[in-house]
Amino acid sequence: MIRLYVTNDLFADTTIGLGKEQSHYLANVMRVKAGEAIALFNGRDGQWRGDLETVGKNGVSVRLVAQTRPQMPEPDLWLLAAPIKKDRIDLVAEKASELGISMLWPVFTRRTVMSRVNTDRLAANMTEAAEQCERLTVPSMHEPAALDKALAGWDAARPLLFLDESGGGAPIAQALATVPPGKLALLVGPEGGFDENERALLARQPFTVPVSLGPRILRAETAAIAGLAIVQALLGDWNHRPRAS
Repeated sequence: MIRLYVTNDLFADTTIGLGKEQSHYLANVMRVKAGEAIALFNGRDGQWRGDLETVGKNGVSVRLVAQTRPQMPEPDLWLLAAPIKKDRIDLVAEKASELGISMLWPVFTRRTVMSRVNTDRLAANMTEAAEQCERLTVPSMHEPAALDKALAGWDAARPLLFLDESGGGAPIAQALATVPPGKLALLVGPEGGFDENERALLARQPFTVPVSLGPRILRAETAAIAGLAIVQALLGDWNHRPRAS
């Protein structure tokens, strides 16, 4: 069943019109017909089955029939990542959405090569990934900021794991054993890693936890994906049973 994210409120016996891009996707790419069923979610009201009422040049409308999944809590897990080349940052956004992050925050460091970030494209990648992996929310997209600015306004109640390629951090599984369940963030640096001043800045913060991903130097996108997977396995929702089909 085709699954789409919408911003409309979802409740029974109402009809909603889809936007231009989603209408084009359904009518011209997927070539759906009136009467077919699709799934809709908005991050608030669970997942709903909708029957297509109209499919035409003027757009697509959907009649909501029944809720098929209730809204459930998801991990409050942020990913802070230094921007990397286009294809690779797109991969990070897609896989991070699949891995259950609640927010993506691009942060600029001294060794960050990229000077700009297309946040609209990253948000679209995360939305598409959320639709395909059947999660009930779409991660939010934070405006990019310099690392020192991000740290300056940090909520100290949210531990920040930073991947310390210098070897100064404990193995990530060992470090996570000391972190209480709840809101959490993971910081991944650029390809060249953090410089000495940035590592010193991070070390001075009471909320940061330096961690290691082992003896090999990983590319930035590999480190982000691996770090999120470990967090979800040890502290996140990978401990929950899969939902029934």
